[in-house]
Amino acid sequence: MSDDADVIDDVFAVIEDRKENLPEGSYTTSLFTHEKGENAVLEKLGEETTELILAAKDDDREELAHESADIVYHLLVLLSMKEMDVDDLREELAERR
Repeated sequence: MSDDADVIDDVFAVIEDRKENLPEGSYTTSLFTHEKGENAVLEKLGEETTELILAAKDDDREELAHESADIVYHLLVLLSMKEMDVDDLREELAERR
């Protein structure tokens, strides 16, 4: 990956590539091909959110960073599933700023 500032774009590009090419053995591929489809990603977002809350409650910085990354990753997968991208997220955040 290039610069840290580009990491979200880089991760999203990998997600898009996995969605298009569906390489075997990829966790991301499994989310796009899972029989529950979107529900599997939504369940993961719920699970990771609970883990994030518990890490925050316990003041566990390392786990908080880990769970935050899991949430961002699954959010990016969901955006891809909905034919959205990181620019859609940026635009929404910019409007709120």
